[in-house]
Amino acid sequence: MTALHALPSPLLTFPETEKSPLSIRAKALIFADPLSRRLLDEVERVAPSQAPVLVHGETGTGKELIARHLHRKSGRRGPFLAVNCGAISENLAEAELFGHESGAFTGASGARAGWFEAADGGTLFLDEIGDLPLALQVKLLRVLQEGEVVRLGARKPISVNVRLVTATNVDLARAVQAGHFRQDLYYRLNVVSLNLPPLRERTGDILPLAEYFLAIYAQRLNQRLPEISPAASRALLSYAWPGNIRELENVIHFALLVADGASLQIEHLKLNGAAPLGGGSANDADIDPLSAIGRQLERLFAEPSPDLLARIEAQIVQAAFQHSRYNQVRSADLLGISRNVLRTLLKRHGLLQDLAS
Repeated sequence: MTALHALPSPLLTFPETEKSPLSIRAKALIFADPLSRRLLDEVERVAPSQAPVLVHGETGTGKELIARHLHRKSGRRGPFLAVNCGAISENLAEAELFGHESGAFTGASGARAGWFEAADGGTLFLDEIGDLPLALQVKLLRVLQEGEVVRLGARKPISVNVRLVTATNVDLARAVQAGHFRQDLYYRLNVVSLNLPPLRERTGDILPLAEYFLAIYAQRLNQRLPEISPAASRALLSYAWPGNIRELENVIHFALLVADGASLQIEHLKLNGAAPLGGGSANDADIDPLSAIGRQLERLFAEPSPDLLARIEAQIVQAAFQHSRYNQVRSADLLGISRNVLRTLLKRHGLLQDLAS
């Protein structure tokens, strides 16, 4: 396999019993890219606190895996439970979250604890929190403020000790402005905010994840583990991955099914439209790479961040280092800098630490 195997990076996966083949969630999350490593440091720094955490990220980026890691590092002894707010019937949402007593509604033949009670002492992860109806948002706010729930059809409150982690793939601040989400609840949930970038922004994770999925499916199919050809690697790195990690898993799985040799070639990759990061056709060799980068910079400048220069520098250094197969001399020559300057940049962005581990 490629030199990436010499650079072990932290990997998060679901327990085998929870790896549903029909799920659209990301089944693995790796921290090889500098952006990902900084996120992992932030996650582990805030995990021991009891503060609510709001995770922002597109569908398929691995938000639930982040929530599970927060729980694992929190020291809480209770369970981790995950609920998709978008999948709960609005009519039953209150009973699902807070529980109900016998006879509280038609069909409630017995009392039942809700998700908050079930997660007592542990962590409750509410995905797609932006889909929660406004009426339930009021009751959720009260639970966070009072630390107790009242079952549907009951009057007596029940104390709960739950660390709440929520996630969204929409801009909740805009939802507040539009009147679709309560501002007071938003502030309560957003005590700690974590941003999980899409896969296209953490390209250093793409090939390690591809190799992970390749090994998993080769084992399941009892096939020889192939290499990813240089051309296929370039295609994987240049693709925009609108479906994020879940799409990457599907692409690798399909490639393994149709490949008939010792390596995966570009023709084995089923990339939808093959849209590269710079836009346009993946086979359009007439596009000036610097012009494509310039267009992407305009997009970044439209939503500036205080660490933009550092993030761009990290991407360049990471890409050159990978392209040179982690050879410092070749990387320095590629960038037109001295090896000492390269080492300074590698240390700044945490790329030498992995080599030493």
